[in-house]
Amino acid sequence: MHIQFAELPVFDQDRAIAFYVDNLGCEVAADAPMGADGWRWVEVKFPGARTALHFLRRPDDKPSAEPVLVLVEADVAGTIERLRAKGVEIITEPGEAPWQPGRVVAEFRDSEGNRMVVGSH
Repeated sequence: MHIQFAELPVFDQDRAIAFYVDNLGCEVAADAPMGADGWRWVEVKFPGARTALHFLRRPDDKPSAEPVLVLVEADVAGTIERLRAKGVEIITEPGEAPWQPGRVVAEFRDSEGNRMVVGSH
């Protein structure tokens, strides 16, 4: 058993696709019409992942106050610097996670206002 997809709220599907492909190396796994209003079924995946991120229509324009996903990356500081260089909003700088000594974490916000954590293994 595995998780097929996790839902990620977005305002603009094309902008979100560009963010996840250009900044995080994701691949578009699905992009198909869904309904009469122009909203599409969009999924992106990290290379080699079984679980996709499905872009769900965001119900309001409030950025998420709490993290919505935790991404695992060996080089947290390098990832944060790459994102910063591309103009991505960095919320917290890399530092030791208070809940898990020895683990480095940082936070950023995606193009759709989602607060994300990137943490070491």
